[in-house]
Amino acid sequence: MTEWLISIEGTETGHQAALALALMAAFLHAVFGALQKGRHDPWLTRGAIDASYCAMAAPFALFVVPWPEPHMWPIFGAVWVIHMIYKLLQGWAYTKGAYTVVYPVVRGTGPLFTVVGAYFIFDEVFTATQWLGVAVLVAGIFGLAVYNLIYLTAARDTLNAALGLAVLTGIFVALYTTYDAYGIRATANPFTFLAWFFMIDGIAMPFIAARRWCRMENPPDLGPLMQRGVIGGFVAFLSFGSIMLATRLDKVGEAAVLRETSTVFAALIGWLVLKETVGPRRIALMALIAVGAVIVEMGG
Repeated sequence: MTEWLISIEGTETGHQAALALALMAAFLHAVFGALQKGRHDPWLTRGAIDASYCAMAAPFALFVVPWPEPHMWPIFGAVWVIHMIYKLLQGWAYTKGAYTVVYPVVRGTGPLFTVVGAYFIFDEVFTATQWLGVAVLVAGIFGLAVYNLIYLTAARDTLNAALGLAVLTGIFVALYTTYDAYGIRATANPFTFLAWFFMIDGIAMPFIAARRWCRMENPPDLGPLMQRGVIGGFVAFLSFGSIMLATRLDKVGEAAVLRETSTVFAALIGWLVLKETVGPRRIALMALIAVGAVIVEMGG
C-alpha cells in the first residue's frame, strides 16, 4: 500500500485518488464536527474523541509502522502546537454559536489562507478560473456571515464572538493543513506520519476534558460520552487521514478547497440530525461555497 501511494504521487492517478480522498474527508469532517457539537459539551466530546484515537493509534505508531526519522521530531512538535490551538479555538467557537453558524465559516475561511500558504511553501499556482472559484467560495462565506448577523435571533449576544472565533479557527485550519502537508511529505512512509500524528495529537485534550467534567455540577454519564468518542475516533482517522494523504498525492490548495464541500453536508446534518433551523437562504449560501470548490477543481 505504501509503495503504491508513493508511486502515484504527482501522477494523474494520484490526482484522481486525491480528489476522492478530499471528498471523503469533506463528508466525514462534517460528521466529525456534528459529533463534537452534538449531544454533549463540545469540550468533553473532543476529549473523548482524542483519547480514543490516541489509544487506537499508539499500537500502530509503536509497533507497526517504521519509526520517524530524527528530523521529524521538531515537525511533530510544531504540528502538536498548531492543532492544539485549533482545537481550543474550535471548542470555544462551538460554545458561542450554533453548528450551522460556526462550521461553514471555519471550513470556508481555511482554504483561502491555505491556497496562499501553498503558493509560498509548495510553489503551487492557481489558474484564473480557480481563483474565480475561490472568489465564489469566499462570497458564500461572507454572505453567510452577513446573513447570520442580520437574521439570526438565537444566541444573538454571542453571535459576534462566534463569528470572530470561527474566522480565527479557519486561519488555523489553513495553518495545520499546510503544515501537515509539509510534515507528511517530509517522511519516507506517510503512514508513519499519520500513526504518530494521531498518537501525539490525542494526548492533551482528554486531560482538559476530564478537568471540565470534574467541575460540572451534573456531569454526563461517561458511557455514552466515550461511545461517541470511539465513533469520533474512527471518523477522525478517515477524515484527517484522507486529507493528509490527498495533500501528499496532489496539490495542497486544491485538496483544501475540495474538502470544504463539507459545508453542504454540514447543512444537512445540522438540519436533519441536530434539528437546527437552516432555511433556504443559508442552504443556498452554503451551496455557493461548495460551487466555488467545484470551480477550483474544474479549472485546474
